[in-house]
Amino acid sequence: MRDSMRGRFIVFEGPDGSGKSTQLARFAAVAKANGLEVVEVREPGGTSVGEQIRDVLLDPENVDMTIRCEMLLYMASRAQLVEQTIAPALDSGALVLADRFVGSTCAYQGTAGGLPMTEIMEVAEVATGHRMPDLTVIFDVDEATASKRLNPLLDRMEQKGSAFHRRVREGYHQLAESDPEGVILIDATGDEESVHRAAMSAITSKLNDTQSS
Repeated sequence: MRDSMRGRFIVFEGPDGSGKSTQLARFAAVAKANGLEVVEVREPGGTSVGEQIRDVLLDPENVDMTIRCEMLLYMASRAQLVEQTIAPALDSGALVLADRFVGSTCAYQGTAGGLPMTEIMEVAEVATGHRMPDLTVIFDVDEATASKRLNPLLDRMEQKGSAFHRRVREGYHQLAESDPEGVILIDATGDEESVHRAAMSAITSKLNDTQSS
């Protein structure tokens, strides 16, 4: 595990309520136990500047925020995070685990929000400085299961309604279909332990295959 993970950039994605943050924490614990230097980041946020942007993005009072403004704010937070934290960590050989990245923007502001994917990716290239993940792991969960896992005090993104979140899930499926080499889709409807085992197996297998090819 250690050799295949060193200097890798893995993103944990999924709809709200998918359990991705829990699974990221569990994966990080295993990686650290195997002697890896692990840097964990979240989006939006992860830096002082990014956390201030996060407050604006998730504030339920900002109901008039447009989708294009929303996308650009996510990208601004991402730009700060890549330059300040992700790029230096990767350059030092650490394993970087991110709770959301460009895939979230494609699903939420793209497929669900209606922004053209070409525009999103053009901005993403600028924001990330071409630092894209080695692997994106999407935790797929149906709407009913996700709703049971959410905090009753919903943030602005979580309040967007069932039709919006149904399109978000569709967006994630489209990402997986469009990039089978770089994206893994995990069934996250099971219990935490079974999802963890499935994710560990899929991630290590994919990175080992990549390393040997």
